[in-house]
Amino acid sequence: MSLLVFVTCPLSTFADGAPQTTRQNHDSRELQLQDMLMLFLDPAIHDAVQNYYQHVLKETPLVYPYQSSIVQIERVNGFRGFIFSITVEVIPVVGPHIAVSKDRITFQISAGPKVELKEFRHLQDFELPPHWQDILRK
Repeated sequence: MSLLVFVTCPLSTFADGAPQTTRQNHDSRELQLQDMLMLFLDPAIHDAVQNYYQHVLKETPLVYPYQSSIVQIERVNGFRGFIFSITVEVIPVVGPHIAVSKDRITFQISAGPKVELKEFRHLQDFELPPHWQDILRK
């Protein structure tokens, strides 16, 4: 699980809070490792989003890796420990990439690899267009 060792470097952000990766127009080792981590977390992110939205929407929203950002990574058990807490911010979408909301999800990653959901926090709703209102559960 050497991938997790490399992504522990701090992530840069701009003053407006937008992750740097959303503004890069060239590839870098850091961006490649972040994207690989998002692919690794994709099944756990999908499950967390599905569990939350099954009572809100009739259609399960999707989360694309390029619409996700890493908010924080920390080692839970000290230097060179291999238990990590990782927090990601995601924008679930329906249909032709219509944003539904913004959510923040925290996972704990350990040997195995094992990914455990620690917290799902719904941050913001986005209004659906009129022709998508029928997927809302009342």
